[in-house]
Amino acid sequence: MWYRALPICLCFAFLLPLDAHSEDGDVAAGAVVFKKCAICHVAETDTNKVGPSLNGVFGRTAGTHPNFSYSPAMQEAGKGGLVWNETVLRDYLHAPQAKVKGTKMTFVGLKDDTEITNLIAYLKQYSK
Repeated sequence: MWYRALPICLCFAFLLPLDAHSEDGDVAAGAVVFKKCAICHVAETDTNKVGPSLNGVFGRTAGTHPNFSYSPAMQEAGKGGLVWNETVLRDYLHAPQAKVKGTKMTFVGLKDDTEITNLIAYLKQYSK
């Protein structure tokens, strides 16, 4: 009789996460992805480079990091209520120019959702 429930159990098994990293991201893998960002950004310290520091980015209003010269588009996005959280950052990382038209960030974006999840996990450790 137990074998009748097996197909149902197998169906539900596919709905469960494969490991702890699948939902929260892998910080070590995110550090590797961050190398693409490190040309212009720093996360470990609160120092601006070509781009603003990403240290403490979560919860920050867009276009407001001190001592950084933001594009008018990014400043307007912040004044319009854009605050960096996981969802907003995920959208921005997919296509920066589409999320904030006129941003001076020329990066084309990340297309791989796993890379974005891992990058977000990496950035979160510097936003506490």
